[in-house]
Amino acid sequence: MHGWKRRVVYVTAYEAIAIIVTTIGIATLYGVGGAHAGGLSVLSSAIAMAWNAIYNAGFEAWEARRAVAGRPLSMRIAHAIGFEGGLALILVPVVAWWMGIGLIEALLLDLGLLTFFLVYTFVFNLAFDRIFGLPASAVREA
Repeated sequence: MHGWKRRVVYVTAYEAIAIIVTTIGIATLYGVGGAHAGGLSVLSSAIAMAWNAIYNAGFEAWEARRAVAGRPLSMRIAHAIGFEGGLALILVPVVAWWMGIGLIEALLLDLGLLTFFLVYTFVFNLAFDRIFGLPASAVREA
């Protein structure tokens, strides 16, 4: 699977799982109602989907220009860190606004989510590539 079809399947599966897990986690850990936690999860998901499309399009454009094919462990780690770092810069102010807290408090609240998503992103990408194969940008013919 390649191109936009791959991206749509990727983003849909990634975000659906993320919404379910974060809604349960936020509601449980922060003592807020399911609707409030779910609202933040859905809003965060919408932002993350836009960021995902932008970030991965740029990443795959860069990847296609590389002389070496494949996605070694170091590249997967850098991809996950870059994605989550950029998303944190966007989401911390949103979390502060939604929860009615300061930026420092929102950053602290977000750290647990960032830790979860760093691992989740790595594992999800690995599983996705194993299920659907590598995208065209990572495959070179000899």
